[in-house]
Amino acid sequence: MDRFAPYRAQLDALEAAGRKRRLSVPAGRDFSSNDYLGLSRSPYLKQVAQNAIADGIAHGSGGSRLLGGNHPEHEALESFAASHYGAETSLFFGSGFAANVALFATLPQTGDLVLHDEYVHASVHDGMKLGRGESRSFRHNDCDAVEREIRAWRAAGGRGTAWIAAESLYSMDGDRAPLAELARTADIHDAILVIDEAHAVGVYGKGGIGLSGDLGHRENVIILRTFGKALGGEGGLLTMATILREFFINRARPFIFSTAPSPLTAHLAHHAIAHVADNPSLQAGLASHIALARDCFAGLSLGDHQDSQIFPVIIGEDRVAVDVAARLQRQGFDVRAIRPPTVPAGTARLRISLTLNVTEADIRSLATALHDALAMEKAA
Repeated sequence: MDRFAPYRAQLDALEAAGRKRRLSVPAGRDFSSNDYLGLSRSPYLKQVAQNAIADGIAHGSGGSRLLGGNHPEHEALESFAASHYGAETSLFFGSGFAANVALFATLPQTGDLVLHDEYVHASVHDGMKLGRGESRSFRHNDCDAVEREIRAWRAAGGRGTAWIAAESLYSMDGDRAPLAELARTADIHDAILVIDEAHAVGVYGKGGIGLSGDLGHRENVIILRTFGKALGGEGGLLTMATILREFFINRARPFIFSTAPSPLTAHLAHHAIAHVADNPSLQAGLASHIALARDCFAGLSLGDHQDSQIFPVIIGEDRVAVDVAARLQRQGFDVRAIRPPTVPAGTARLRISLTLNVTEADIRSLATALHDALAMEKAA
């Protein structure tokens, strides 16, 4: 018996459908990463790291936060971040994925209802599978659907807490959530709103706080901000009411039983937040790139893109998207194809991500190559 037959069959099916994933080392001009402000290669943060190591900051935590792994750098980051983002308190995790899983596996209780935008991150789905609450999706960015679901749930006897989960900026379409309206809905129904700012933190808002503005001041709002994208490092940070932080520390298994993030990572995250706040030219530079790309990509099918650093060039067919991406890669542009199930069937696309790792000349060159590649596919 071939014990690996089930896996081989699934991989063969993915290959036949043009959906088999492969790892590749980045090459060419960066139009695929989430390093929006170019901070993963920042000379400033490199020097911060070198100084920290020279000063004796540990590069490993040595244990979970509850068993010897809680370092002053974790505490300093969480205190600074809570103040900067206007929240009561915060809690640092090793990744945004871990933070989302911990949140949705831990906070919603038996009898609660979790309503999530159909396009939320996979980590939210994984957390809900581990959680106690009932979960339902709602149509993307449809606040009326959220209202209807809560009212129907209450009418059917629902007595727990309603939770609303959304991203501030969606990673595959580059569009924004109606956060103010979702917050009003949460207020009306005594619900808790969870906002994932992964793709907006650093890029938008005064001091790089993201798109949520002053919503972080509210006790019925929890916000996730990650450090692995615009802030150039790694880790995830939840801002929230103090009682919820205490509940995480006592009940969140992904927090309790994980080795704590490196104190060096926390130190770099702390400095990255401050660096973005002190250097608005970073946001301005990316905004200039976005304006240029909007002009250069005129005429392309960009779906629901809303003037963000993420440009989805909708191709449709999986194999065509892969072929166009490969053509661009051969010309020195690191552009990747995104296919189902990451995006809905029939919407395979090139996800063009703008960062400060490229120049305006690079953007113009990519636009020319992209228009040419799509014309060739259409003529074929």
